[in-house]
Amino acid sequence: MPVRRRESERAGAWVLNAAPADVAIVAAAAIAVVVFLVLVAVVPKPADRPPSDAVFRPGYIISDAAFYNADSMTQPQVQRFLQDRACVPADGSPCLSDYRQDTPDVPMEYARCAPYRGASSELASTIIVKVAQACRISPKVLLVLLQKEQSLLTHPSAAGYQRATGYGCPDTAACDAQYFGFFNQVYNAAWQFREYTVDAASWRYHVGKVPIQFHPDPACGSSVVDIRDQATANLYNYTPYQPSLETLRHPGTSGQCSTFGNLNFWRLYKQWFGSPLTQLVPDRFPACLNLVGGARCFPDTRTGL
Repeated sequence: MPVRRRESERAGAWVLNAAPADVAIVAAAAIAVVVFLVLVAVVPKPADRPPSDAVFRPGYIISDAAFYNADSMTQPQVQRFLQDRACVPADGSPCLSDYRQDTPDVPMEYARCAPYRGASSELASTIIVKVAQACRISPKVLLVLLQKEQSLLTHPSAAGYQRATGYGCPDTAACDAQYFGFFNQVYNAAWQFREYTVDAASWRYHVGKVPIQFHPDPACGSSVVDIRDQATANLYNYTPYQPSLETLRHPGTSGQCSTFGNLNFWRLYKQWFGSPLTQLVPDRFPACLNLVGGARCFPDTRTGL
């Protein structure tokens, strides 16, 4: 009985006995296969791609890359963005695109914010970008925060400007008037996000598995959330509630135990700026901007701050 050869052996024997032209064709084919395999090896695997933002994920609301990208918008871009909003003031207040305020000088606080140089009659867009640059927080995050807390981009009011980012306004007590005012609110919110980052271990919500309530009323219950990054932990330290499963199933209704703060942050960011989970090329961020040890870069040669 003849011995059955493996396919590879038969192919090798054929090549050895082939004409030179045939050998060249086979060699070219072999090279093409090698190139194909190399290309396949460098194509990102699904696990390397940004996770889907098709549904709200309580443990990963926004990526660090998006949250801390202070250079994501310039002042003219923020100004145009504000002008493009459909703004209907609730009283005689100006739309945010027209709002101006005198701002103070604020000294540097290491690892939190660089100095802020005040000026007369600064536009809201200028304040937002200067604060973003000083504290290394994305202006997109600050814009979403202003809308999430007080609908300031679409329905501004005098009270809304006083409490612009909800800073110093806990759910269970009156607002602290010492933090009133648009600049105070924007600056302190950005400062607080940096504080959450610098002293991450001392705050209740941190990267890892943490119980998070559905509502200020403890009777509404809670569940353990696996917080995946510091940016998401920041949002929970600022607004310490997650939407319940019932809220996610019926987002258009408001039940007794419904909260929408972090859900609305995620929705607004997606609507205005695209996916909040976009992963930028890591090399775009020096190590100190990527929050190694919580410190920012000094000096910042791009902004002069």
